[in-house]
Amino acid sequence: MAELGASIKDHWLQQARRQPSPFFNARPQGEMSLLMIHNIALPPQTYGGDWIERLFLGQLPADAHPYFATIADLQVSAHLLIRRTGELVQFVPFDQRAWHAGRSTFQGRDNCNDFAIGIELEGSDLQPYTQKQYAQLIAVTCGLMQTYPEITSARICGHQQVAPGRKTDPGPAFDWSMYLQALEANKKELGG
Repeated sequence: MAELGASIKDHWLQQARRQPSPFFNARPQGEMSLLMIHNIALPPQTYGGDWIERLFLGQLPADAHPYFATIADLQVSAHLLIRRTGELVQFVPFDQRAWHAGRSTFQGRDNCNDFAIGIELEGSDLQPYTQKQYAQLIAVTCGLMQTYPEITSARICGHQQVAPGRKTDPGPAFDWSMYLQALEANKKELGG
């Protein structure tokens, strides 16, 4: 069971280290009704270091790795990164639109960035995520669902669900069953 301690104040997760990204803007309707789970590793399938943060801050050096030359000019961000160690890093306040989903559709509605909160897990589609990541993701999700009640278990998805054929994350290594069962158990514990 996840700890029920994820607290949000002024749309910032209090347990997260803040690294404000320049890549965000206002939500057109101020709506936060979808939680989207992604994965990222820079370079691919490589963990640790500050490359992810540097990408989301617009500071990734194109010459530091051959792969970086293909992405260094992207203007992308997520609301939150959960590292393999369980460390939480927040880049964009939840009430603002982070640039994480790209072309996307959820339940017939386009432009998911307009209403989604994006969480990146440091990982890759086919490599297992850590228990520390799952524990943090569950705690954070419970906090988000309490703070933004339009986010329900039915309104949690992976990037691959909103951009099929274009995106594959969080991939088959992500344990949806365990994650959703833990959310349900926490909901019952909270009396929901």
